[in-house]
Amino acid sequence: MSTTSVIVIIVVAVVVVVALVAGALMLMRKQRARQRAEAEDIRARATEQEFEVGQREARADEIAARSRAAKAEAEAKSAQAEQLAQQAHVHRGDAADSRADLDKEWERADEVDPDTKSGHASE
Repeated sequence: MSTTSVIVIIVVAVVVVVALVAGALMLMRKQRARQRAEAEDIRARATEQEFEVGQREARADEIAARSRAAKAEAEAKSAQAEQLAQQAHVHRGDAADSRADLDKEWERADEVDPDTKSGHASE
């Protein structure tokens, strides 16, 4: 093989290698451009969903606040019910004492009354 042929083959090989490298670089650029476009689409969809997600979070916060308020109200009602139950217990005791006193008064009245049919009426 002549020197010219070797040079031509080397030049052709270098051109082929340069073309392959250039093609590979072009493919990588296209792939990066597609990836950038895909990332932009994803970001656009995420931006659209941001408002809706914010509304959901706000709704969840509102419901949680209402839950805490209802729980506090229930605890207050429970404390009030306990206080009322204690008052009722005290009043029942007072009423029982009053009933006992009243029964004693009825018995005393019967003892004093000469017309009652107790053991004292025949005297």
